[in-house]
Amino acid sequence: MLALGAAPVFAQSTTGSIFGQVPAGRGETVQIKSSTGIARTVAVDSHGRYSASELPLGTYTVTLLHEGNAVDTRNDISLRVGSGTEVSFDTAAATTLGAVSVSANATPPIDVTTVDSRTVITADELARLPLGRSAEAIALLAPGVAGNSGGYTGPTGQPLVSFGGSAASENAYYINGFNTTDPQRGLGGLALPYGAIEQQEIYTGGYSAQYGRSDGGVINQVGKRGTNEWHFGGQVLWEPAFAQSDAANTYYTNGRPASPVAGGLYDPNSRNRQWTTTYDAYLGGPLIKDKLFLFIAAEATKQEGDTVNNVSSAKPYVDYTYKSPKWYAKLDWNITDSNILEITGASSKRETSGSIYGYDYATLSRGNFINLDDNIKTGGDLYTAKFTSYLTDSLTFSAMYGKMKLMNYDVPGNYDGSQTYLTDIEFQNPAYINGSPIGNGQVTQSLYNPNRHTTTDNLRIDLSYQIGSHTISAGIDNQNSRAIDQGSQNSGPGYYWGYAYTTTPNVALIPSLGVGAPANYPNGASGYYAIQYVNSSIASVRSAQRAQYIEDKWQLTDRWLLSLGLRNDQFTDYNANGDAYIRQHSAQWAPRLGFSWDVNGDSSFKVYGNAGRYYLGLPLNPALNAAGAYVSTQQYFTYAGIAPDGTPTGLVPFSNPVSSNNTYGVLPDPKTVTAQNIKPEYQDEFILGFTKTLGANWVYGAKLTQRILRNAIDDYCDVPAIENKAAALGYSVSATNSCYLINPGRANTFTVIDDTGAYRSVSLSNAEMGFPPLKRKYYALETFLEHPFDGHWYGKIDYVFSRSYGDTEGQLRSDIRQTAASTSIDWDFPSLMSSSNGAQSNDHTHQIKLFGYYQFNPQWQVSGNLSLVSGNPRNCLGFYGPDQTDPNGYGSSYHWCGGQPSPPGTHRLPWNRQLDLGASYRPAFADHKLGFSLNVFNVFNSQAILNAYPYYQISPGTPDPLYGSSIVRQQPRYVRLSATYDY
Repeated sequence: MLALGAAPVFAQSTTGSIFGQVPAGRGETVQIKSSTGIARTVAVDSHGRYSASELPLGTYTVTLLHEGNAVDTRNDISLRVGSGTEVSFDTAAATTLGAVSVSANATPPIDVTTVDSRTVITADELARLPLGRSAEAIALLAPGVAGNSGGYTGPTGQPLVSFGGSAASENAYYINGFNTTDPQRGLGGLALPYGAIEQQEIYTGGYSAQYGRSDGGVINQVGKRGTNEWHFGGQVLWEPAFAQSDAANTYYTNGRPASPVAGGLYDPNSRNRQWTTTYDAYLGGPLIKDKLFLFIAAEATKQEGDTVNNVSSAKPYVDYTYKSPKWYAKLDWNITDSNILEITGASSKRETSGSIYGYDYATLSRGNFINLDDNIKTGGDLYTAKFTSYLTDSLTFSAMYGKMKLMNYDVPGNYDGSQTYLTDIEFQNPAYINGSPIGNGQVTQSLYNPNRHTTTDNLRIDLSYQIGSHTISAGIDNQNSRAIDQGSQNSGPGYYWGYAYTTTPNVALIPSLGVGAPANYPNGASGYYAIQYVNSSIASVRSAQRAQYIEDKWQLTDRWLLSLGLRNDQFTDYNANGDAYIRQHSAQWAPRLGFSWDVNGDSSFKVYGNAGRYYLGLPLNPALNAAGAYVSTQQYFTYAGIAPDGTPTGLVPFSNPVSSNNTYGVLPDPKTVTAQNIKPEYQDEFILGFTKTLGANWVYGAKLTQRILRNAIDDYCDVPAIENKAAALGYSVSATNSCYLINPGRANTFTVIDDTGAYRSVSLSNAEMGFPPLKRKYYALETFLEHPFDGHWYGKIDYVFSRSYGDTEGQLRSDIRQTAASTSIDWDFPSLMSSSNGAQSNDHTHQIKLFGYYQFNPQWQVSGNLSLVSGNPRNCLGFYGPDQTDPNGYGSSYHWCGGQPSPPGTHRLPWNRQLDLGASYRPAFADHKLGFSLNVFNVFNSQAILNAYPYYQISPGTPDPLYGSSIVRQQPRYVRLSATYDY
């Protein structure tokens, strides 16, 4: 029988645990000693059980002691983050529960000490598998994780992923226990240099009450640390341009614009070229043996290339350079055997520069120099300190504090403020342009404050106490975030021009906003018009998030483990004046209940389940718009000509400056921003599964998952509906709010200010607001078969059947690539939610993943990674209703297509198929310390469309030429060559 009373394991932690069973009468204590000199001696209970928790990752020697004398020893015990490693002394060898590597004659291990759903990838596996060098590329190995269809990227440009149908902004990122998630929009987080990753945890559900602020998934990276032996090494990687395939061009698919630049060609992607070189190095060892250890790593990536943008871009051809410097340093101090201090510093940044040239799309050739491109710096730095004290054999205390700063620097090169930015020049009136659209040299649309950045600090205090069959943990998790000088303003004169046309010029464009029919004004009969856009908003905002938790890991019987947890979150958000506009301080109880049943008592068959609630606080983004004082207006004009600089002349306005969201630059009273007693976003999750050995060398299993989004926060912009209800109640209200934050899909009560200055309450039922109930549901059946590494080969295949459906994706709208987290266009007006129920953007019915590697001998290895994912929905968005109107000024953004309802999921994109292969050679003459690798990504050069342009019309009755064209595709085939040396 394997051990009882397993030690606790914690999500997003940096530690593991060791536990085991000792034959009766054989000993009294067990000594656990790491390769870095840490030594702990723990007692054996009356049933012969022992456990030691909160152990730093590393290699350990476990010794059974009888009256202080060694009786038996197990060497080279490697821990796995968040897992329990079983080391018993009634078997021939130790078994690492949940590990991928086992000895050739061992039974494949199953971790019966966990109730969660996760995948752990070690540094050794990262070195073997053909993977992209990002946390998200690693996460794609986990079942149910898919690339996000919106093409969203993180702080350093890495493509983001979706977990279990959720939005890409609903995930959490950790480095060595510190939350590195972007606080403004939740889009990604910082990650370690690839060679500094010791292990990466990918949580797809069921994690501990110690952690929250995610209803998607969790990516937790643990960095390497120094040991008692000095090691160093380096690597050079090269992705040459000559070994990359051409990308597919994009063409107009639904007719052509009035003044096409290059016929049917829209974006000549095949002319793009790029080449990448990466250098990294590391050094680790003891500064004082058994006491003080150092590990440092640095990585420098430089990508150069040429990008030809689409025909309407103000930057036709860009010769660019990306520099991505990263570093990581960790200091470990064993103050005593009972007290450990860990100090971590990490940085991951991206610096962009380039030159902009003209481009002849007819001859596909570069033109003259126009200007320097923007200098952009993103990413940032973090610093953390963690103290762990083993107060007794049963009581462990830890405290962690860290700070992070993310830059968002964007300054134009050689900016010329005398010119006006132009967009959509291909829709200029052909009568005024002599056959070719007229532009100018202004390449800058928006100006940003050079000081723009965000900061986050995080304090965690945890206490763990083992008493009998219980391991009780409690603690706090507090986080503060700030967004400094965020927002932008228009370049040039403070506005920019856009061109448009309609085939029905006698029909008013947006009657609800007072935008009439162009034909009623001079030079408007042809249907051509111009729009003057004014946008301005720069502000600083902050939030405070607090949480407390308690959890009991209870070894109920020899075979049953229960996990009983409860978490309480509180959220406060502040506007630009420092006034709180959301105070969610009432108890937000998040229970976490799980079990693990060791059916046979020998870790060969595990049945497990989990039920939990997960709260997600607001990102900082809503404080900058719904709670902010930003300006975003449009004014419509007919025009009589086009000047040599591309701006319209002979202007006649046929509207005032208008805004569908009432965004005229007035900071709303913080008491009126949100619905009264607004509740945080939260999701309930239910999991039931099993894992079982198959013979001596295989493991298989299956799992059912259901996720139900119970509550969300988004903005509601139907201000007249609130004013009309107020009038019915006898209040005279003229609101200056742009939009209100609500819990969509249910009744909301608003605080308004009447004409006397008094606060009034106005309630609207969900029916009065005109909305369907909130719905996002996800269910999945996951099955897998795995062959753990036996010294020769490793392989795993996953199949997931799933559905993600409802009337909201969550915080984002991937189909239109909207980044305004928690203030998407969903729920703004009832017409936008008409026919919104269906398969959501991150819905993939089938996912098949197969990956592994084969070690021919100590010198040669091959590896592969195959992914087959069915296509997500391809939406068709048009004007509203059978009469194809625009009741709210949102253009072609309604779930109607050509006058017919068009729920999401009506159409599908093709399957995404990708095969990556690798081969490596470590020659014996260099003692296998020198290695050479070749990786080929997307071997068959599949370039499936991952996101298609969804807008069916540019005005009622006027087709949009780009409808159905590709916005995001698979990256074409490319090759990576590398040389590595490890000493």
